[in-house]
Amino acid sequence: MKLVILAVGHKMPDWITNGFEEYAKRMPPELRIELKEIKPEQRSSGRNAESVMAAEKQRIEAALPKNARIVALDERGRDWTTMQLAGALPGWQQDGRDVAFVIGGADGLAPEVKARAELLLRVSSLTLPHGMVRVLLAEQLYRAWSITQNHPYHRA
Repeated sequence: MKLVILAVGHKMPDWITNGFEEYAKRMPPELRIELKEIKPEQRSSGRNAESVMAAEKQRIEAALPKNARIVALDERGRDWTTMQLAGALPGWQQDGRDVAFVIGGADGLAPEVKARAELLLRVSSLTLPHGMVRVLLAEQLYRAWSITQNHPYHRA
């Protein structure tokens, strides 16, 4: 099973790339994290948020792994604890499907992407840069896995 992070945005600063890669490389081979960057739609004064999100939706859908469990990151999503995420991982692994975490662009995710998701998940109540969300999500996935393995990384 793979944990795929589909993130609208590219050309991230080195600290984002390095932070993400640090946690991704810690994951075991049977639960690796893969990043797929989605090119953001060009914004112009003549385009509204809905048309931008619709164009990004097509790119997201094209990048989704077949039959993946979709977890859309959204500010109105469920506010899980790390322990709840750790509790979900074994079930996801038994299910065998890849899990695709979708991070939208500056305007968020199209309603159709959110409707297709099996879970809407909020990473924080704070407004965060989208690149930072990649790092936070990778760290939390690593932490959740470490909890399932009784690894000392997580100290409650």
